[in-house]
Amino acid sequence: MEIVDTHCHIISTDTERYPRKPLGGKQAPVGGKQSAWTHGRPLTAEELLERMDDAGIGRATLVQATTAYGYDNRYVLDTVRRRPDRFVAVGTFDAVREDAAEALGAAVDDGLSGVRLFTTDGSPTSEQGLWFADDAADPFWSEAAAVRLPVCLQLRLGPETIPALDRLLVRHPDALVLLDHCGYPDVRSSPADAAAQLTPFAARPNLHLKLTHRTLEGLRDLGDRAKEFVSPVFDAFSSERIAWGSNCPAAEQSLPELVALATGVLDGLPQQDVDNVFGNTARRLYPGLTRS
Repeated sequence: MEIVDTHCHIISTDTERYPRKPLGGKQAPVGGKQSAWTHGRPLTAEELLERMDDAGIGRATLVQATTAYGYDNRYVLDTVRRRPDRFVAVGTFDAVREDAAEALGAAVDDGLSGVRLFTTDGSPTSEQGLWFADDAADPFWSEAAAVRLPVCLQLRLGPETIPALDRLLVRHPDALVLLDHCGYPDVRSSPADAAAQLTPFAARPNLHLKLTHRTLEGLRDLGDRAKEFVSPVFDAFSSERIAWGSNCPAAEQSLPELVALATGVLDGLPQQDVDNVFGNTARRLYPGLTRS
């Protein structure tokens, strides 16, 4: 089966055509801090293709490098125009702008297959925002639901974000939401407690999980105890709502290592579940990944 990666980033070497514009605080379009990986491990689209081929990955979603480009999605869009056979584009978007619904429609017409809301407003260490669930974002969510556009939410599950996320899912039941990095569950401290944070959301059929190294590394280190997280989460959501993403090159490991990490943690699951996580779920969320 062809492997699909739902979470890759690319950085262009052409800083004149694609200048760096990391998000600042409170949804500001500029003034943020670039993530260290964008300096230390940048990867162009061409280099990513080589690594995908080495890892046996057929297709991928190019997730906008928010802490490099902010809302300027041109590099991922231009790359998809060149290689629609391998990529779809997931861009960063301002969900609380006054013309969000109209702007989202234009972004879809421009080639976006999904959007990502980076709720920490820039630097990965900045304060968690809750604006994604504000009334001001309702026009965005309504439009995203109307055009069946998957929305990646980058947030950390916690006392404030859990009820906010649930309110959002209830208010917009037709919106397709993909929780980046599974919401960063603390599987190392207690895999059972981490699972218990997520499983109530299985009652919201519009929520999907993106399983990346940020969760898989902890599960690998737990050994047999990993099943205390994997079993209840897969039982609750089913593999049809779980997709794998590498987070390359933000992740320090190589792509083959990241594939092996996921394969090792999921070893023992039925083949259909593995096929869903490594491809089928992604293709359902992003139909563009199936085009020839």
